[in-house]
Amino acid sequence: MGAYLTRRALGLIPMLIAISAIVFGILHMIPGGPLAVYLENPYITPEQIERLRQQLGLDQPLPVQYGLWLKAFVLGDWGYSFVSRRPAVDVVLERVPATVQLMGAAFVLAGLVALPLGILSALRQYSKLDYFATASAFFGISMPVFWFGLMLQLTFAVWLGWLPSAGMIEIGDGSLVDRLRHLVLPATVLSLLYAARWTRYVRAAMLEVINQDYIRVARAKGLYERSVISNHALRNALIPVITVVAVDVAALFSGAVVTEKVFAWPGMGQLFVDSVLKVDYTVLMGILMVGSAAVLAFNLVADVLYVALDPRIRYE
Repeated sequence: MGAYLTRRALGLIPMLIAISAIVFGILHMIPGGPLAVYLENPYITPEQIERLRQQLGLDQPLPVQYGLWLKAFVLGDWGYSFVSRRPAVDVVLERVPATVQLMGAAFVLAGLVALPLGILSALRQYSKLDYFATASAFFGISMPVFWFGLMLQLTFAVWLGWLPSAGMIEIGDGSLVDRLRHLVLPATVLSLLYAARWTRYVRAAMLEVINQDYIRVARAKGLYERSVISNHALRNALIPVITVVAVDVAALFSGAVVTEKVFAWPGMGQLFVDSVLKVDYTVLMGILMVGSAAVLAFNLVADVLYVALDPRIRYE
C-alpha cells in the first residue's frame, strides 16, 4: 500500500505540470494577455507597456515564458498581483482557510443529510419517505444556486432577521457564535446540490446491494437488521459512492464561486471572480493550480478509502 501511494503521489507531478501548461496557454489567449489590466489605463504609454513586457519576460516565446514561470512557481514565487501589488502566493493562500471552512461545513451538512436519507429511501422503497427523498433530491439538483441563495437571504436575513445576509464575521465581533451564524446560509446553499446528488447515489447503491445473495444469507443466519445494513450492505454500497464524493469535494471549489459571491464570503471563489473581472493573471494561475491539486489529491484519498471499505481490494 505504501509503495502504491508513493507511485500515485509521484504520478500526480506530471499531471500537474500538464495541467499548468494548458492553463498557462489558455490564460495567455486572453485579449491583452497578462498585461490586460495595464492596457485599460489611459495614463500608461505604449513605451511603458513595452518596457514592462520586457521586464516580465513576456517578449520571450511562450515555451520560454512557461519554463520561467514553472521554475519560479515551484520555488514559491508566484509573481505579484497586478491589482493589489502583493505577492500572488499570499493573496491566494490567505483566502484558503475561508474556503476550506465553507467547504468543510457544506461537506458535513451534505453527508449528514444524504447518508441517512439515501439509506432509508432504499430500505423503504416506494414509500412516502422514498417519494419525499426523491422529490427533495430533484429539487436540490435543479435549483439554481444563486436564486436559492438570494431567497434564503431574503427570508432569514431580511424578513425574519435571524441570520446575517453576507460576510464572514460582524465588524467588532468575530466570536465563534458570530462565525457560525454567518456560516449557516452559505453552507446550506453550497451543500444543497451535493446532498441531493449523494442521496440518489446512496439510494441506488443500497438498492443494488440489499438484493444480493450474501445479504439474504446474513439475514437467514439471524443477524440483527442493523448489523446487516451497517456491516454488510452499507460498506459495499459506499464503494461506488466514494468516487462521486471525492470528485464532488474537490468540485466544491468551483461551486463555491457562486455561493461566495452571493454571500460576499471572503474565500477563493470570490477572489477568482474578482481576478477574472480584473484579469489578475498571476492570481488566476495560483487559484487554478490550487484547485487542480485539490482535485488530484481527493482522487488519491478515494483510492485509500476503497481499501478501508473493502478488504478485498489490494494495491500492489
